[in-house]
Amino acid sequence: MASKSDIVQALLDRHGRTFCQELGIRLDRNEPAALFQWLVASNLFSTQIGFEHGARAARDLFDAGLTTPQKMHDSQWKTRVRILNEAGYARMDEKYATYLREMSAQLLDAYDGDLRKLRKAAGQHPGQAIKRLKKFDGISKSGASIFCREVQAVWDELYPFADAKALQAARTLDLGSDAETLTGLVDKNDFPRLVAALVRADLENDLDATRDAA
Repeated sequence: MASKSDIVQALLDRHGRTFCQELGIRLDRNEPAALFQWLVASNLFSTQIGFEHGARAARDLFDAGLTTPQKMHDSQWKTRVRILNEAGYARMDEKYATYLREMSAQLLDAYDGDLRKLRKAAGQHPGQAIKRLKKFDGISKSGASIFCREVQAVWDELYPFADAKALQAARTLDLGSDAETLTGLVDKNDFPRLVAALVRADLENDLDATRDAA
């Protein structure tokens, strides 16, 4: 029977890349544009459409230059609709095109387009940060959790953070049922990678194969 450390190593070997790394978002810099881009991706990932469509939509929006709240806000509605439609949001393209503009407007109005100011306004308190994130159009509890899952790498007060999807996968692999338990399996710097790997393995129906590979 594989040990927990063997399972964790297999997870990291097979799926140990954060979603920000996949999208080319330099979250490690903790700069406004990167934080905004991850908020956009978190918004898109929180739908029921599927990760691959969310990832394509995020990449295509960024490739079109919509990389800051001001640029997203000022973009043409039909441009956002087209990008989302082509990425697989056929029945939700108009809804999310509106969400992204309104979210950008709210971020500009409340925090001058800088999510670091949201962090400051929340008093670096995780619960308050999530509460404020959920006020953005399109950001549900799931979307806020997705955002926190990777931003914990630069917002220390969120560590350790593991959302429901990651913890479900962790329980399946007998790695633990809460974030605190998972911290004993990897160094702090690798924790976001572990949480992302758990989510990826679940999304790709690869949990059993990961256990077998350990």
